[in-house]
Amino acid sequence: MFGGRADATTPVREAGRGPSRHAPGDTGGYEDRTRRRPTGHRDRREDRPGARTDGAWAPHLVAALAHGAGAVLGRVAVDDKSNEIPAARDLLEGLDLDGAVITMDALHTQHAIATLVTGAGADFVLTVKADQKSLYAGLKALPWARVPAVTRTDRGHGRPVTRTLKAIDVSAWIDFTRAAQVAQLRRTVTSKGRRTVGIVYLITSADAHTAPPELLATWVQSHWEIENRLHWVRDVTFDEDRSQVRTGNAPRVMAGLRNTAITLLRLHGHQNIAAALRHHARDTNRPVNLLLTA
Repeated sequence: MFGGRADATTPVREAGRGPSRHAPGDTGGYEDRTRRRPTGHRDRREDRPGARTDGAWAPHLVAALAHGAGAVLGRVAVDDKSNEIPAARDLLEGLDLDGAVITMDALHTQHAIATLVTGAGADFVLTVKADQKSLYAGLKALPWARVPAVTRTDRGHGRPVTRTLKAIDVSAWIDFTRAAQVAQLRRTVTSKGRRTVGIVYLITSADAHTAPPELLATWVQSHWEIENRLHWVRDVTFDEDRSQVRTGNAPRVMAGLRNTAITLLRLHGHQNIAAALRHHARDTNRPVNLLLTA
């Protein structure tokens, strides 16, 4: 999964702020090559507006996170005069994508990204939003009422959340590179007797045999893992908002060290990073052993 932060996840990696820092969102899975292995991407401002250098904002980075494993696979800086799109391409080009499934935000629903991902032996799952007028209108106009649905209800943040996904093969007039399926995802949240419904459209290079609706729904839900397994941990557990490291490249270096710590702890089987940090702080031999056995 992909995502970005200022200093700083499909599934490949990091960007964009999602659920509240006090309410982690959905998590997903990391599968081996025979079952398809999601990785994702999201963008966000990472090292706080307070982290400045000579009056400039903190560096904006794009990162990649492995679903399930929760490991940060890489990150690159966004050029001051550019945006996350070329940075995400650079990040993808530096990763081994063969057999992976890449989830990314709507900003990266680009023909060039689709070509890069599929050319590297991976599949993509991309979100289509209303600002992509032609593609969005085409997807919205499809006869979704006649498409069979897969529905699942979970509890998120103490509220019932129902997700209904419908997927069909791409129509000939849907013009998007290497697209095999399109999908409609309806998300219904009930809170205090009030129901909120949101609909998003998706496009993927995985065909119905590779990605039936149930699996596609899991990939989509897993896309948000970068928020609660990386961004939320860095915001809350590491309390980056109040970091006093603000000079030169130090904010970027610290972001890299935090990502490394999270990755090592995840790969060592720790699901609660705060508890893992306390555990390792009690004995100086523990972090050394973690580094030696990683």
